Formats: sequence, structure tokens, C-alpha cells
Amino acid sequence: MEQGVIDTDTLAGGIELQSTVESGQSYLWNREDGRMYETEGATGDDGWYWTTVRREGTPHVIRVRQREARLEWESTVEAERDVRRLLRLGDDLDEIRAAAPDDEVVQDAYDAYWGMRLVRDPPFGSLISFICSAQMRVSRIHGMQRALREAYGETVEFDGATYRAYPTPSALAETSEDALRDLGLGYRAPYVQRTAEMVATGEAHPDEATGLDYEAARESLTRFVGVGQKVADCVLLFSLDFLEAVPLDTWIRSTIEEYYPECDRGNYADTSRAIRSALGGEYAGYAQTYLFHYLRTGGDAE
Repeated sequence: MEQGVIDTDTLAGGIELQSTVESGQSYLWNREDGRMYETEGATGDDGWYWTTVRREGTPHVIRVRQREARLEWESTVEAERDVRRLLRLGDDLDEIRAAAPDDEVVQDAYDAYWGMRLVRDPPFGSLISFICSAQMRVSRIHGMQRALREAYGETVEFDGATYRAYPTPSALAETSEDALRDLGLGYRAPYVQRTAEMVATGEAHPDEATGLDYEAARESLTRFVGVGQKVADCVLLFSLDFLEAVPLDTWIRSTIEEYYPECDRGNYADTSRAIRSALGGEYAGYAQTYLFHYLRTGGDAE
């Protein structure tokens, strides 16, 4: 077993691990105790969280927990670089907050969950999980990804336990719509199967959005079955480094209605452009994520 410690005092703005992985931006992390997404708005838990990464196609487990000013990790491989990448530990939260508007609701959200970072999930897993997100609670979306792991993920032995990696595109492409429906995916089943097929055959890959201008990148992702502009924005923000992206989900549309009515332009593209500007431009996706978590949980961190 490989192990390591990252001093959180060395991170600009620190980190709040529980909020980072349980705020509805990632469904690819799991709690070791199985209680992921059980308590909305909770912060400060020191339990282990785990996910899997691939090295030359081979899956490996990474386990992380936060204890006071220490971020501890354990893995089947040397994984500090992976931890820093997946949890965006290089982001300067102080600089990002300074770019946000001085609006009371935004600043209250930052105060409530200070240290929460965006994630940088693997593109394929992020794409599939947000295809599954339509009209679903965060706990239910996470449950779907857990079911996909259990049914189609490779086994990984680590520290005396058996884990399941997130399925490969080929594994999901080779299954059937009926089998995916049986896992609870409902009408999303054909979207998942066909999108996985597109990636597995090389027809398209979410990585191809990298390096494009923002709106061209969003358009690139809408090629995938079941991916509209909102899902595309989620993948851009939580996987592909487009920190200006603001997914217009139900919570953010309610935020616009109550706090930023002038940004409602009657269509997705123009409203997106307006709210990105209102929330600080380059780092608008950070402000959006804090607002989403703060308002979804009733405005209180536990």
C-alpha cells in the first residue's frame, strides 16, 4: 500500500473534503462507510472517501480522508498527483473568491462551505453520471453510478477488500438497454448505452472538447445521446477545466429568478452568457457550485 499526507495549510484557501465530494458535482466518489449523500449540507467529516483511476488501462483504488490540517491518502499506487488533480488542489480559492460578485447570497454561500473545491472527474464517468442526472435527486444519481460499478466494473483488491472500478466505455456499450433499465436507469438506459458505444468505437470522445472555445466545447458534447446544454455544461465544469461554465439546472434557474432576474434572456445560450458575467466570468462555475450547494441544502452548513 502507498500512503501520503498533504498539508492543507499549504493549499490556497484550504479544502473542505466532504463538501467537495458530496455537493452534487461528482458521483464517482464513495464513502467507505456507505453513507454517501445521506446528510445534506454536512461538512467536516473525517471518514474515508474512495474512487478509482486508471493507469495504462489498469484500475487502481485511491482513498482519501481529511483530519484537521491533513489530507491523508492511501492507494494501490503512488497517488499524490492523482489526488491533487482530482480534487483541484492547485486552484487558488482566495483568488477565485475575489473574482466573485460581492452579492450577499454569493458571499454567504462561500462562508458556509469555504474550502469546497470543484472536482476534476474522468471525462467518461462524468459524462455518463450527468446523463443519468435528469430529474433526479443527487443521492439517486449516485446510486445509479454505484449500480453501474457493481454490475460492470472490474474488481480491484485493496487493503483486504474488493472494490469495483467505474465501467469502461466498452463494458457499457456491450450491455443492453433492458439490463440498464433493470439497474434503475429508466429512460436514460438507451442514452447511456449509445453514448458508451460512441466512445468505445471512437466515434466521439468527451476529451475532444478540450482546447475549444467555451461555446464550441459545449456544442461538441451535445453530440452524445441524451446530452443537452445543461449536461454538457456540467461535464465542462466538473471534468474538462472550463471553470466559467454555469449549468442552468433547476436550482440555478431559481437563483436567477430571485437574485438575478435581469440575466433571464428567455433561452439557454443567452441566459448562460448573462449569468456567467454576473457571477464573475472566468470563475463563474465556482460561484455557481457554491450557490447550488448552499441553496439546495437550505443555506446552512451542519
